[in-house]
Amino acid sequence: MLLRHTPKEITERDALVINPAKTCQPIGAMYAALGIHGCLPHSHGSQGCCAYHRSTLTRHYKEPISAATSSFTEGASVFGGQANLIQAINNIFSVYEPEVIAVHTTCLSETIGDDLKQITIKATKDGKIPEGKHVIGASTPSYVGSHVTGFSNMVKSMAMQAEKTGTKNGKVNVIPGWVEPSDMEEIKRLAALVGVDITLFPDTSGVLNGPLSGEYHMFPEGGTTMTELKSTGDAVGTLALGEWCSADAARWLDSTHKVPCKVLDMPFGLSATDRFIDALRIAAGVTVPDEVAHERGQLVDMMSDMHQYFYNKKVALVGDPDQLIAMTEFLVSIDMCPVHIVTGTPGKKFEKRIRELTADMPFEVNVKAAGDMFLLHQWIKNDPVDLIIGNTYCKYIARDEDIPFVRWGFPILDRVGHQYFPTVGYKGGLRLLEKILMALLDRKDRDDPEETFELVL
Repeated sequence: MLLRHTPKEITERDALVINPAKTCQPIGAMYAALGIHGCLPHSHGSQGCCAYHRSTLTRHYKEPISAATSSFTEGASVFGGQANLIQAINNIFSVYEPEVIAVHTTCLSETIGDDLKQITIKATKDGKIPEGKHVIGASTPSYVGSHVTGFSNMVKSMAMQAEKTGTKNGKVNVIPGWVEPSDMEEIKRLAALVGVDITLFPDTSGVLNGPLSGEYHMFPEGGTTMTELKSTGDAVGTLALGEWCSADAARWLDSTHKVPCKVLDMPFGLSATDRFIDALRIAAGVTVPDEVAHERGQLVDMMSDMHQYFYNKKVALVGDPDQLIAMTEFLVSIDMCPVHIVTGTPGKKFEKRIRELTADMPFEVNVKAAGDMFLLHQWIKNDPVDLIIGNTYCKYIARDEDIPFVRWGFPILDRVGHQYFPTVGYKGGLRLLEKILMALLDRKDRDDPEETFELVL
């Protein structure tokens, strides 16, 4: 059934991807753009591309995703889409009145060679961009990179809106990487507890996990404002959470506006969260408050109490590089064994980092950047695991191989909760442990014979 035709024998594939472990750049750029207040993302390409990007995000966040498109036809695909984009900018500001239009390219516009910067300058000269409004853009062709690099490119474009007055504003820029709106809320909460005034960008909290109030708003109240984005050039420093998603923007601010940056891992699990809290503590020049230490102690307590159920369990992981690095470190810290790890995003640095984190494990580790889920399935067939952690597409492998499955990452199309419950920070670590435990203990209850079927575990 489903994927049971997947062969155990692994052969080299240089020019064929089966069940990709990624999606395309424009989806990442669109998600990042939604983290700007009053922003309407714009897909510079065909209607079909835009519809796919919107539908993928809508299915993951269970929220209607608004975006515009240049509506390429054959003519624009051959002769260029400048006229389409200038007309679109004029229509969007006239009809929808956003604060910002965030344009990302697609395969069509990149292939014909459209220059977003030049087109934006022309739109400004032609009076198509009203006073006080903004158009930003990012190059995101789908035939290279992944949704992760698309996100990174758009976030760098946000950083390029920064201005420097010469007077520090006392704030710390935090670039969270591709995490859930709930995770962005948690990052802001932890920073407030430590006593650090931050500018978080992008910030999709309140945009993709807002309440149902009964009133329609074209643009939700959440998101980072353009005023805040401009002020990032006056920050005292930048914390970039993730090498792949956040580092480029942070390094641009450092090189251009002399805002010193530090690149950290995403704060999933104990050690990565410790490093994030320590960086905030140093930025604020304070000691870690008791409330944060209390939350950390709760996570350590659950790790200790339930260690026997984690010990030596083999795990297969699929997802984005920044997330997988932090998750791998967390799993190793509780004596689980991530033995098969795949990301669809290219980058040999990822493989090197994973091998460093798993160097002392008792099992051989398979890791592949620019890999796919077909390869992951083959690895599992040759070396079975106790648990799979990844996005919804893993459910086919989990069903065919009868393996417990924890949904985590992007996209999650068949469950809810990721929008509202964080998995970053110490509180998020508790949720991750709970999800892992529920999967493992449910399987134990299902498989145990009667003589070992226990009420108390």
